[in-house]
Amino acid sequence: MPEIIRKGAVVQDDWLVVRPAAEQPVNELPPGRIIVPLATWLAHAEALLARGSVGVWLAGTDDPAQIAPWLERLSLVAVDFPKFTDGRGFSIAYLLRSRFGWRGELRAIGDVLPDQVFYMQRVGFDAFAVRSDRSVATALRALKTFSDAYQGSWDNAVPAFRRADRPWPESLGQGSLKARQQA
Repeated sequence: MPEIIRKGAVVQDDWLVVRPAAEQPVNELPPGRIIVPLATWLAHAEALLARGSVGVWLAGTDDPAQIAPWLERLSLVAVDFPKFTDGRGFSIAYLLRSRFGWRGELRAIGDVLPDQVFYMQRVGFDAFAVRSDRSVATALRALKTFSDAYQGSWDNAVPAFRRADRPWPESLGQGSLKARQQA
């Protein structure tokens, strides 16, 4: 079984990402835990749910609102990165977490490189299927590349300048910036 990063640890991946032909019947899909593309899911949602553990993967061109009605019944959601330069998956992940309230496993699949995982984590990914020619151990270390981030995002909505406790300029009176912000 291939290895992935899930919730900050390297684990064996028992899910199979399925990339079926458009006309492939749902009963010809492989047995076990599978992750199907959105189009397959939309065409066969009830039959796939009857199978048991099933996930859906979204392409960069897919609208995450299309799976919103089923999110409570899905085991995981994956976002496919067809090439490392395609950043649309970052927006999809952020929308799934912030707008649609997805709290389950959110996995990055496809052309996932170690130098991207820190930023993927910031927008909501908690599982990473790193490209097969790259080291999963290197990607795991990359999750800790930075100890803090300036910008607010899914993992911490408050930007660094709002978290800082620094002196307030004397010309503006007593206190600190943090104390003034909390007032």
